[in-house]
Amino acid sequence: MRRVSVDPVAPQRDAIEEAAKWIMGGDVVAIPTDTLYGLAVDPFQTAAVERLFAVKGRALDQAIPLIAADEAQVAASLAPLTGLAARLAEKYWPGPLTLIVAAPRAVSSRITAGTGTVGVRVPQHDVARAIARMCGRPITATSANISGQPATADPDVVEETLGDRVEMLIDTGRTVGGAPSTIVDVTTAAPRLVRAGAIAWEEIQQWLR
Repeated sequence: MRRVSVDPVAPQRDAIEEAAKWIMGGDVVAIPTDTLYGLAVDPFQTAAVERLFAVKGRALDQAIPLIAADEAQVAASLAPLTGLAARLAEKYWPGPLTLIVAAPRAVSSRITAGTGTVGVRVPQHDVARAIARMCGRPITATSANISGQPATADPDVVEETLGDRVEMLIDTGRTVGGAPSTIVDVTTAAPRLVRAGAIAWEEIQQWLR
């Protein structure tokens, strides 16, 4: 595994370009996010997604979340956000709120676990957004761990547990950690909490009212 140290405030362009090149080439890259470290592949390449499941030992009936550079990238690669979804994105992106939206047919069915929907968010982390921007599309950001083991904010733990399974680790030091993103389904008439997380569901409901 290639480990590259990157300044989280002023990321080196060559490191971002290299990470994007590996990802778009079908490889698995461990990257930092605003919560924990995640594993990035191109969700539009089925072979890359299948490799991601193999790396994690993840059950095939579990969907994989995505991150994007900004709302415009979500609109271009998935679908424009409207109504409630657009309001939530405007309020909480960048940040730890994942929105469940309809998935285009081009996204690997492994990503959606056959549901026809996909979770996506814009992280509050310059490096994660820069990599997605360089890739030109949203990328996966499932936690950088073997399924059943704890997720981690520590790049050393990522290397210890996945160093022989992934091609590259973008190391910006420890991430903030804490709770994972809150997941809200906005494909239904009323928003539905899928997973409690960093943003309290009560806060989201109160803001929508």
